[in-house]
Amino acid sequence: MKYYLYIIKTLDDKLYCGITTDVLRRFNEHLNLKTGAKYLRAHKPKEIVLVMEFDDKSSALKEEYRIKKTLSREEKLALIAQFEPFTKKFLKNA
Repeated sequence: MKYYLYIIKTLDDKLYCGITTDVLRRFNEHLNLKTGAKYLRAHKPKEIVLVMEFDDKSSALKEEYRIKKTLSREEKLALIAQFEPFTKKFLKNA
């Protein structure tokens, strides 16, 4: 089973990172106050700006931790730019 790391940009220009097996389903859950992440209740989701694919949950979790704990906002934006072609293709085909 594939796992996906995603970053959502919020209406107030914050970045939220998470992992899932189904990016669009999880984004729709984030739009719902009951099933979405608590952080996104205060910072409403706007769009998915990054998708990365992993072969296993462990790899996705490790990358999520690295992004959340070690990257600055500028580094996160650079990562988003680096994966923009994959993200656009993924979202178009989803």
